Amino acid sequence: MRARLHHLVIDCPDPRALAEFYARLLDQPVTYDSEDFVVVAESDRTSGLAFQRATGHRAPTWPSPGTPQQMHLDVMVEDPAAARTHVLRLGATPLDGDVYADPAGHPFCLIRRPHWADELS
Repeated sequence: MRARLHHLVIDCPDPRALAEFYARLLDQPVTYDSEDFVVVAESDRTSGLAFQRATGHRAPTWPSPGTPQQMHLDVMVEDPAAARTHVLRLGATPLDGDVYADPAGHPFCLIRRPHWADELS
């Protein structure tokens, strides 16, 4: 069997707002937009992040296990310390070190680009 990731779907209270946050963070467009489901991807023919309305969504309480993180994203940057100002301006909340919460409370990490990854443009 061959398989390929279609989208990582993230539950949230406001799909459009959270998609805009990630579109700006990742410098990628919104490629699909409906009231309850919004996609951010390189193009409408590539995999990406999808945001789905979840009534009664409870934000994770990282690092406390009270409401588990459910998932988190590692976002590659050249310099995590320098990227801090940018993600805070976009609406992220600092949690611990290079860990932040997106506007819906999902944790994500800023990681330094590994040596094997292409340079970020």
